[in-house]
Amino acid sequence: MAFTDFMAAALYEPALGYYARGTRQLGRGGDFFTSVSVGPLFGHLLARRFLRHWHETGQPPRWRIIECGAHDGTLAADVLAALEGLDATAFAALEYAIPEPLPALQAAQREILRNFAGRVRFLTHPAGLAAEPLPGIAFGNEVLDALPCHLVEWQGGGWREVRVALDNADQLVFQLTEIHDAALRAALEPLGRDFPAGYRTELRTSYRDFLAPLARALRGGLMIWVDYGFPREDYYQPDRTRGTLRTFSKHRAGEDPLERPGEADITAHVDFTAVAEAAQALGGAPAPLRHQGSWLTEVGREWLLEMEGKPRPAELRQFQTLMHPAHLGGSFHVLEILWPGE
Repeated sequence: MAFTDFMAAALYEPALGYYARGTRQLGRGGDFFTSVSVGPLFGHLLARRFLRHWHETGQPPRWRIIECGAHDGTLAADVLAALEGLDATAFAALEYAIPEPLPALQAAQREILRNFAGRVRFLTHPAGLAAEPLPGIAFGNEVLDALPCHLVEWQGGGWREVRVALDNADQLVFQLTEIHDAALRAALEPLGRDFPAGYRTELRTSYRDFLAPLARALRGGLMIWVDYGFPREDYYQPDRTRGTLRTFSKHRAGEDPLERPGEADITAHVDFTAVAEAAQALGGAPAPLRHQGSWLTEVGREWLLEMEGKPRPAELRQFQTLMHPAHLGGSFHVLEILWPGE
């Protein structure tokens, strides 16, 4: 099978997939650490960015925030609590939509967000929002890196697809094959041809399909994607011979996604150039890519000014972790995409 299909099953198969197993993956006691794990400040700063957009678009009487990859609902709770405290009018006008196909995760979200039940709409896919598009925002934190990717390898002066097969002992192995997928061939064209033999990397052909239903659910608005990755020219460097595909379990990175499928996270960096191109093809206008640290510093300027003379040490420690180049601030990028209204 194509690696995209293998990765999709290993992560999202309802009975056996990694994300279908519950919500214990995040935080210091889980498998990986995210900006949400730092504390509620990340959600608070996102809420400030969302409110700024609401004001900039004329304070519509009804607006929508769509969170993709909401996991157990912790980030949604942080954002909603901040919105309620910052602007009661905006909060009362809001529909916070969470598309989540996995029943275990949606159950966890409903429990954590039970105090915000009147503001939250749960559904299995964002296509369900297209019948009544609203102005607003779609966003996700570490979502794009979990979209299934293709694996390819440069051999004999050309690309070969790396697929998953069973050997004679019924063990999962990688197998090089000709590339028959037209979308994959097209996605490889911008990479060029200057790669060493055995150079293996990953790329996604699904960004447009991922963004399209979200765009249809918004009547103009903004998308914000926070993730680790690179622009294309930095991603596909000839000396990055094994790509960025990794597994994570108990905060330890691994390089064999075929080992214990369904028991570890599988992830690969984001080609933000490809995301921007997919958005442009749908009518979006991407802003320049930013490091999380500089983006949060700009978003949090008013918050920082409010603390002059009365600092809150716990929140400042969270902010330092979120924005410092040696911590999360340098590891993650933020891509904003503006979508035209009617």
